[in-house]
Parts: sequence; C-alpha cells; structure tokens
Amino acid sequence: MAEIKRRDFLGMTLGGVTAVGAITSLVAMKKTWDPLPSVVSAGFTTVDISGIKEGEFFQSEWRGKPIYIIRKTSDEGFDPKRDFKINDSVFTLGIQICTHLGCIPIFHPDLKEFLCPCHGGKFTIDGINIKGTPPPRPFDIPPFKVDGTKIVFGEVGVEYQTMIGKA
Repeated sequence: MAEIKRRDFLGMTLGGVTAVGAITSLVAMKKTWDPLPSVVSAGFTTVDISGIKEGEFFQSEWRGKPIYIIRKTSDEGFDPKRDFKINDSVFTLGIQICTHLGCIPIFHPDLKEFLCPCHGGKFTIDGINIKGTPPPRPFDIPPFKVDGTKIVFGEVGVEYQTMIGKA
C-alpha cells in the first residue's frame, strides 16, 4: 500500500474543505436568487367575474396595481386588440395607471371613458389613449388567463396571447 505523506494529506484535506465551501456557497447563492414564497403567491390574483353585469365596472388589485375589468354592452363593440370573450359576453381589462405620469384615472360610466384628474389625460372604455391628451400610449394589459368564469392575473393564457399578438 502506498504511503501518504503529510504534505499530500494536508493538500487533499484543503482541497476537500475548499470543495465543500464552494458547494455551500453555490447553494446559498441559489437560495438568495429564488423569490420568497410570499412573493410568488403575490404574483397571482384570481377574480370571479360571473357576477359582473353588462356595462358594469369592476376594480381589483394585482401586485399592488389597480386592475379594471368592464363587461361591455352589446352596442360597445369588440376590439380584438383590447377585448376578449367568455361565452357571449365581451370583457375588457387593463392596469388602471395613466401612462403619462402614473396617476390613477377615474372611470366615468356615463361618458364611457377614463379621465386622469391630474393632467387631463383621457382613455376610451378599452383603455386606449385619446389623441390630443397627454398619455403617450394605452393602458398596459396585465398577463391573464381565463379559467371558466374566473380570471387569473399573472398567468399567461390563450386570450392574453391573442390580444398581445394583434396589438
């Protein structure tokens, strides 16, 4: 059997301790990069839209941002870039934050538009900015998935992909 010299033993021991330290460091780095469970669970919001009546405005929150959902009436039309259907009902939704300065516009059901009180920004019922007003672009559309009569915000579904593909 080969004799192990003291110098070789110390070298192998140092190499082993270094390897264990490197693996422990990599595991610790991966844990810090992974989002906390509370953050992951906050990424999804489920809203049941079965109770929303025709022409009704509904507001919820997703990741701390106000989200609106409107069930459009039959005379308001269908815009494939901003609307989706569940059965025969047409819905529109968006993040209700003005794309000009980040204010929260107020929905006026009688005018069927959003009005930003800070700088006079206006958006249509579909969340499209009205030309001649300060907002540079329409409301953002959050990722969503339709699950029966529920909308799951934070998950990408077929309806979302269709809308984004046509935008």
